[in-house]
Amino acid sequence: MQTDAQPADVPAATWDALLAQQAEPTPFMRHAYLAALHASGSAVAKTGWAPRFACLWDGDELAAACPLYVKSHSYGEYVFDWAWARAYQEHGLAYYPKALIAVPFTPVPGSRLLARDAAARTALLQAVLGWCREHQLSSLHLLFGDAADLAACDAAGLMRRGQVQFHWKNLAPPRSAASPAALPPEGARPPWGGPAAGDLVPPRSVASPVALPRTGEGPPDMPGSGARPPWGGPAAGDLAGHEPDGSRRFASFDDFLASLSQDKRKKIRQERRRVAEAGVRFRVAQGADISAEDWAFFYRCYERTYLEHGNPPYLKPAFFAAMARAMPEHWVMFIAEHEGTPIAASLIAVSGDPARAAGPKHSEPLVAYGRYWGALARVDRLHFEACYYQPIDWCIRHGVARFEGGAQGEHKMARALMPVKTESAHWLAHPAFADAVERFLAAEGEGVEGYLEHLAERSPFRQG
Repeated sequence: MQTDAQPADVPAATWDALLAQQAEPTPFMRHAYLAALHASGSAVAKTGWAPRFACLWDGDELAAACPLYVKSHSYGEYVFDWAWARAYQEHGLAYYPKALIAVPFTPVPGSRLLARDAAARTALLQAVLGWCREHQLSSLHLLFGDAADLAACDAAGLMRRGQVQFHWKNLAPPRSAASPAALPPEGARPPWGGPAAGDLVPPRSVASPVALPRTGEGPPDMPGSGARPPWGGPAAGDLAGHEPDGSRRFASFDDFLASLSQDKRKKIRQERRRVAEAGVRFRVAQGADISAEDWAFFYRCYERTYLEHGNPPYLKPAFFAAMARAMPEHWVMFIAEHEGTPIAASLIAVSGDPARAAGPKHSEPLVAYGRYWGALARVDRLHFEACYYQPIDWCIRHGVARFEGGAQGEHKMARALMPVKTESAHWLAHPAFADAVERFLAAEGEGVEGYLEHLAERSPFRQG
């Protein structure tokens, strides 16, 4: 097994072909994405991310591979093990360097151990564990893996750890047979009703600006048949096969609002109205239509927001330049403007080409991922509009199946992003510390399950 490969050492087409065979591929595991993190200086040894990509070859065939990093800290991982590092330090032991199988700075669940079959996946993990022992690393951590990854980790004796994220699903509760499609006036809404008569308008073109409602108006934190589309998203028909009987996609943002409880619906309308009354309008650009000026403005916003929180940004300008050049079809940008001047921007990723999502409904279900945002001016509630309401509206209009809002943040539930359990797996070389961490994870796991039950009781959706 090759365990010292840099991203550029692995043929891009070979890596991506293996990725396309996985159950949960995402654009963040594409060769171009990982290579850009390294080439831009964002995830390199100097920043604490020394890449050691692991590749298992069967002759000329890449049988299995994973992004492997040697870490000198725990920043940018979103699965927090600082307490473990402190415990090591207090006992005179070194926790760093450690090994990590993950996508840097990207808490998005998906396939991590790329393999042609289960046997190759097991062989890859065993080889990585052997390499960690040989190099006397303290531990190995696989973050946000899929079911196949976690099954391999279970078989190898790694310990699981659960986290909670918040995802929005494009699934409207079923209408009753007697309910009309249109909503009556506010205060007399039928359960699960659609928008009021006249609310629906023809879809906007990609190039047209998307404006917030004006005062008094209703409101308007990414092949062949049966084949899985490149870089993620279920195959055609997969979504329909997993929908509960009678469920459907939302017809509009108003239709989505109608599914929420009255207080949540009112809160969202108030938040959107505040942004609109401040004179903010949004322009949406996607794919190749995101100009160089848009990318440059976005980075100014992204950098400013990090610096205001006292930290330099993880990602360098060259990384986003590589995204614009190598995989533009995976990005959608929402640019907030005030009197024609851009003041903020958010960026989401999508699992496939957004331009193809405007075709026949359900032809190619997509997944969207909330990733980055920043602002040069302060406007009350602008963050919620840019990071949640604009992306959800866009997802509804483009038939996107799911919008993943990322790690942490109970406030996302008020915007109908519901709690979802994600998992990682961990191996510690020191037997006594491994036992202590296993006991800790058992207690923490009970807390996570209780937390999920507590959140389930606070559903923002209408009842009955």
